[in-house]
Amino acid sequence: MTHIFGDSHESVYPLVVGFEADEDAITLHSHVGGPTLNLADCLGKDGQAIALELATLLPDMPLDMRTNLLPLLMGNISHIEQVRAQNARQERLLDIEHREWVICLGRGFDWLHTPNLALIIGPYSPNLAHRIHTAAQIIDGNMSAARIPADGFLLLASVPYEHVGVDRSRAELKARFLADFAARVVRDELPELAQKMHVRTAVLDWQSRHLETLSP
Repeated sequence: MTHIFGDSHESVYPLVVGFEADEDAITLHSHVGGPTLNLADCLGKDGQAIALELATLLPDMPLDMRTNLLPLLMGNISHIEQVRAQNARQERLLDIEHREWVICLGRGFDWLHTPNLALIIGPYSPNLAHRIHTAAQIIDGNMSAARIPADGFLLLASVPYEHVGVDRSRAELKARFLADFAARVVRDELPELAQKMHVRTAVLDWQSRHLETLSP
């Protein structure tokens, strides 16, 4: 992003954000290896205090960007407070328990809204094999703990396309590559779990959001 839009970050500021699913908490990262701002640790702080921490964490971010980002951060802090109150009343215990039985790899999974059904992995990680291995370990743990049936799990690779023809052919090729790569990681790292793996590939029409599975 810096190479394309420049290192002054006046129009585009690349920002690494983590998301902790149990409390829906956002974590902001500074430069690689630098400090972080975990909003789960910021409950009780007002907007002025968060604005100061944001300026300390990202001093090169333009002021107007920090101003626009602040309401999102304050909203997340408010949401974390609500989640903790729900947890105290035991209203979210079923929601936060891992019951995933699907690994989704690629893009185009915004139609998937059921909580704790799938582990979604984007195609941009520099260490994609590690992410796939971690997801497979979670599903293996779910089976071992009897949170899900131990009769199988789904590995679904999906790539979107915008135009029929060359763009769709590219999406098919990439989807098959991602599926083959992920399946090989699971077979190498968790061979017993791999025996229960069902691999599917698909392409997504970005305009209609129609998901079409590909033949083996």
